[in-house]
Amino acid sequence: MALKDRRNLTRAAIAGVLIAGLALSACGRRGALEPPPGAKASDASESSDSVEARQAAKPDRPFILDGLL
Repeated sequence: MALKDRRNLTRAAIAGVLIAGLALSACGRRGALEPPPGAKASDASESSDSVEARQAAKPDRPFILDGLL
């Protein structure tokens, strides 16, 4: 009987870890990637002014888990 309880506990722990991993794997910000500072854009059609204008239009709303990243 003790072996069966241990198996159930192990299965529940593995399921919990998998569910937590799936839930936390989608954390992040939606949108295009930002180039590193000082990098030049390879696409000439998009100027840095339009990128800055788009970023200024979106308010920065911090998420509670941002401190962990």
